[in-house]
Amino acid sequence: MSEAPPPGALGPVLVVIPTYDERENLGPVVSRLHAAVPHADVLVVDDASPDGTGALADEMAAADPRVRVLHRTTKEGLGAAYLAGFALALRGEHGVVVEMDADGSHAPEDLPALLDALRDADLVLGSRYVRGGEVVNWPAHRAWLSRGGNLYSRLALGVPIRDLTGGYRAFRRQVLEELDLDEVASQGYCFQVDMAWRAVQAGFRVREVPITFVERERGASKMNRAIVGEALWSVTRWGVQRVLRRDRVRT
Repeated sequence: MSEAPPPGALGPVLVVIPTYDERENLGPVVSRLHAAVPHADVLVVDDASPDGTGALADEMAAADPRVRVLHRTTKEGLGAAYLAGFALALRGEHGVVVEMDADGSHAPEDLPALLDALRDADLVLGSRYVRGGEVVNWPAHRAWLSRGGNLYSRLALGVPIRDLTGGYRAFRRQVLEELDLDEVASQGYCFQVDMAWRAVQAGFRVREVPITFVERERGASKMNRAIVGEALWSVTRWGVQRVLRRDRVRT
């Protein structure tokens, strides 16, 4: 791991926002984002949304130099979209790269706190499950699923992070440069867990700050049983591998 730059020298901020059928939500989210952090650039990564989200993003980019659009030809999932956005970010000058959902569940007003926390961290996680964090308007089954999944992941992987599956994050550039992104699981919850776990294993400083997560008001959630099942299987496999490696070291 390379030495982190001093506080205040992080460089320009790029917020990566993946979209698939988020036409109703994208404009308000970007407007709120620029009200909260006017200097932030935005990269919309659109997976050929049937509802015209990509076309709307192009209009926004034409009107505002802080907005760019990456068009992908197929829907390959959230993690794959983020990885494509990270690859593009690393070809530019941005020193901070942020993950943010397009549906309004991640409050742009919380972003200044995440960026401020990067002064003494390499990866900052917006956390629903530390003191001061909360979830608004979730049905009980979603709350239990999320809390249970985070508890299981934390125990299986042995990491002291309370919200491993959350998707509101700010990275110092060198974290993305030094992690092997080609090896990161790209599907659903797995992507978020894998990225955080790899950062911890690599010795980066990971910090959680509280956020308020609000269930989307418009559009449909992309969560499904297949995504949950794949995450459970992957975390179990990684946890077993961790135990086996530890046992080999002891012997």
